[in-house]
Amino acid sequence: MEPPAHAFDPGRIPDRGDHQLAPMLAPSDGSLHRPAAVLIPVVAHPENASILLTRRASHLRDHSGQIAFPGGKIDEADPSPMAAAIREAGEEIGLAPDLIQPLGYLDAYLTSTGFRVVPVLSLVTPDYALELNPNEVDIVFETPLSFLMDPGNHQRHTREWKGSQRQYYAMPYGEHYIWGVTAGILRNLYERLYAE
Repeated sequence: MEPPAHAFDPGRIPDRGDHQLAPMLAPSDGSLHRPAAVLIPVVAHPENASILLTRRASHLRDHSGQIAFPGGKIDEADPSPMAAAIREAGEEIGLAPDLIQPLGYLDAYLTSTGFRVVPVLSLVTPDYALELNPNEVDIVFETPLSFLMDPGNHQRHTREWKGSQRQYYAMPYGEHYIWGVTAGILRNLYERLYAE
């Protein structure tokens, strides 16, 4: 399974990214973004599938307390974005590779913090066992796929960032504020698979 051809093409800026809702974040050169991969773990419950999300550890210097997918930068030793996403899921939350069934890649997503993220859509068996790395993750929780793929739950919020007003997607769910890159990737999943 190969990632999208444009995923790491230094001459092409991906269509997907924070710059979709905030044009002032449009990168002048997409090649300056560091390669990263995230796992979109769809838990295959028979009645209502869900997506496994993490809350980043509150003591982290960057993005502390934010809701995220398991994932991170792609190392030179990683043979593919998929391998990187699966490795990171093991390191962050202890999700065993044999419980992950990769389905494919979504479009690369450019972040305002300098990453070119390749999302890896996958199925995870419901009887998974986790061991969280407290240096990276505070909690893990499931959010119903039906909630996340309902466009009525895709809010556009505005906040000041570096002197400008920027818009971003948010999908508040209970006590969890899902926003930014995570919500943007979920919105892209909706547009790719569900939108008419």
